[in-house]
Parts: sequence; C-alpha cells; structure tokens
Amino acid sequence: MVVKKGYKQLLEEANASIDAVTAAEAITLHGETDVVFVDLRDPREREREGTIPNAFSCPRGMLEFWIDPESPYAKPVFAEDKRFVFFCASGWRSALATRTAQDMGLEKVSHISGGFTAWRDAGHPVEAISR
Repeated sequence: MVVKKGYKQLLEEANASIDAVTAAEAITLHGETDVVFVDLRDPREREREGTIPNAFSCPRGMLEFWIDPESPYAKPVFAEDKRFVFFCASGWRSALATRTAQDMGLEKVSHISGGFTAWRDAGHPVEAISR
C-alpha cells in the first residue's frame, strides 16, 4: 500500500487553515463563559494525566458524530454559540480535529498548540479524573 497523503502533510494542511493558541493564550480564555475547552484524548489518557478543569470530554473518534446535529449521537454543547478550544496530548489530533470541525461548520474553533502537555508544562491548573 502506498500512502498518498501522510500525517505530516495532513497536519501541515490543517495548521495552515486553523487557529492555534499557545498555552499562555489558552489560560486567558479558561473560565470565560463563552469558551468551551474540549479534551479529545481517550478516557485512559485523561485518567492517567488529568485534564484542564471543566473541559468537556469528547474522544476524538466521536467528534464528527457529536458535532453533527443530525447524528443520533449529537451533543447539544456543539450547537451552542461558543468558542471551542480543542486539545489532545501534543496538538496533532486537535489540529486535525479543528480542521474537521471547521469543515463541519463550527466557526469559532481553535486548538492548543502543544496540547495538554504544553498546558501542564506551563504550570496551568490540572484536574484529576477519577473512575
């Protein structure tokens, strides 16, 4: 099998068309009533490392189904007139997810470059996740 478009090209294309915020910029948005932080990591990652306080958990594999209002899995949060700040561990999944969310019609969406790792390493608050 020959890969026609690898992950590096997909990331390059996504990053050229999306808004990224640094961890320093993200902390200024945290707690704003019109901003929703969306944790795209899987539950095991969240349990192991914690999350950004009050982040909405949306495993990356469910994103498209949860955004689409016609999906039986649609989540009302994505229909709200809010800014969405996506994050994953390092910023790769969230970059691709941000591009997908834009393609699906979300207008105010960005992601944290460097992901949760950058957030945590900057000393920003982390909330433990319990089973």
